[in-house]
Amino acid sequence: MPRWEHGSEERLKRAAMELFEEQGFEDTSAVQIAKRAGVTTRTFFRYFPDKEGVLFADADALAEALVRAVLQETDVAEPLRSVVRTLAGFDWEGLGPRESQRRRDELITANPGLLERDLIKQRQMADGVGEALRRCGVDADVAGLAAGVGIEVFRTAYRQWLETDDADLTTMADAAVARLATLMPPPGKAPKARRSGTDPAPRTRRRATAARPT
Repeated sequence: MPRWEHGSEERLKRAAMELFEEQGFEDTSAVQIAKRAGVTTRTFFRYFPDKEGVLFADADALAEALVRAVLQETDVAEPLRSVVRTLAGFDWEGLGPRESQRRRDELITANPGLLERDLIKQRQMADGVGEALRRCGVDADVAGLAAGVGIEVFRTAYRQWLETDDADLTTMADAAVARLATLMPPPGKAPKARRSGTDPAPRTRRRATAARPT
């Protein structure tokens, strides 16, 4: 078998997902993945440092691509929107079919160890995007906040996008930003809290009691 057999990486990814779903992540080994993919274990470790690495193989390249995209933004007057717009504009379909991305997301969410690693990757991505915003002239505190919140807002849209077949990710991301805006109304326009039921407010009840004949 050739040392660098063509298509080995993609076959390893497919084999890993199949085994993770068939027998669970914890019970799957690199040896089993390599055997299912039809390559040697040595070949597996040429592509991935461990079985977790199969699920996060694109994470670093993705983060670098997003940082470059932010640095190319010509308008960062609204840094939060810039972050979400940049993430939404990435070629997510290029990472694989939507269904395979959905399965990966479900697998990570269901496994505490994988979820922790995913959160670390997100934090690293936020740090990189925040630094890119600062290099574009955005205040340091604002840049860090926009990067962190922007990534979380985008993830809401991304997960909704994974569950659909024909929705536009950019449109869904814009809707997520709009929903976020409703949580932060302009000063002086905060919605009044509503009381449940039809009883009068406590002060009204006290007055009514005081005025009642004895």
